[in-house]
Amino acid sequence: MTTRSVFGPNFAQWKTLDPEKKGTGETSTEEISRIDQATNELKSALLSSMQMQHVVALAGSGTSLGRIGGPSMWTLWDHCVNSNAGSKDEREFSEQALDVINEVGYRIDVDDENIEALLSRCDAYLQVKDSEDVSDFVRSARTIILDMCSSFLQDAEDARLSSHRLFLHRLSRRRARDSRMKLFTTNYDLCFEAAAGKQGLVVIDGFSFSFPRRFDPRFFSYDIVRRPAIGDESSNPLEGVFHLYKLHGSTNWDRQEDGEIIMQRTTANTACLIYPARGKYQQSYVQPHLELVSQYLSALREPNTCLIVAGFGFNDDHLSEPILSAARTNPHMRLIVVDSRAQELTSAATNRYWREIKKLSQQGSDIWLINATFEQFSELIPDLKSLTPGDRLLRDIKMATGT
Repeated sequence: MTTRSVFGPNFAQWKTLDPEKKGTGETSTEEISRIDQATNELKSALLSSMQMQHVVALAGSGTSLGRIGGPSMWTLWDHCVNSNAGSKDEREFSEQALDVINEVGYRIDVDDENIEALLSRCDAYLQVKDSEDVSDFVRSARTIILDMCSSFLQDAEDARLSSHRLFLHRLSRRRARDSRMKLFTTNYDLCFEAAAGKQGLVVIDGFSFSFPRRFDPRFFSYDIVRRPAIGDESSNPLEGVFHLYKLHGSTNWDRQEDGEIIMQRTTANTACLIYPARGKYQQSYVQPHLELVSQYLSALREPNTCLIVAGFGFNDDHLSEPILSAARTNPHMRLIVVDSRAQELTSAATNRYWREIKKLSQQGSDIWLINATFEQFSELIPDLKSLTPGDRLLRDIKMATGT
């Protein structure tokens, strides 16, 4: 279990949210006091965050790991490259993968066992030389990736989706006068759609409401209201509605020959996906991804916005750079970054975005870093309609005083 901790504006160091010696009875009174103080600080920040006019979330691959059982990037490498994938024995390259690795000159000692790096190398190689072997490997890998990102949810019991359900449930219980929660995700899978369906939430995802469901960005400007049964009273926004933007496509998006995107069962050849590769930046300038990225950039520029980033490793420059820019230039934005390795990543020298975000927080920017899994964070989000009278009074005082 990941030990939870938090780093907030002007913090000198990370503050733990869990006792160092769980269940041993050896936690000192001083340590308990520090944990309670840190927990209350975070609780207050999350509570006020849910009251901001705009709540935006970016969910990365980390939200589909853990209990839900989605594939990690290394798991995708394992099944695309090794002949004994999933075995407890030492992995062995398949003959096809080994030939391709040698042909394109991929060096594992430099890029490690990274399917994104390997497919990038293959794409670059195919730009300058035709190779049936490399093309076959790329097609095979994409078929495996599509299958693995869709099959793990088949017959999934409710318990496996509990964190996604809780996350959506609490973020969608906002005041009717506030804007709809906007959820952006780089994941191909249908975890959030399945979780929303299991609790009656309504997803506005850019597709028509008629069959077959066709992608049209105009649907993002639509909303759903409840009209009174009788009388001329004005309509009220329906509860439990949120916007979903799948930045890299989805396992059920099928691109037709005329370029139209239909929501239906698809194949690797027609799937509307940005597959793992370092050319994501260029691919994001093709529709419908261009429209979705445009919506993402626009959301980060809105005033009075809380941006929650969960399970995202800041490895995609075209999504990471706008976050860093907004953190620097949007004075009315609060940034909350959640990752099970956040404390480690902010100290590492391998990713400048993590270092810069922590540095801005240290300098007083409204940035909160939370070292926790997606499951742990979902439980920390306050349930706005289940607050005690004392909690509601404290919330109203903070809103009135601006603290």
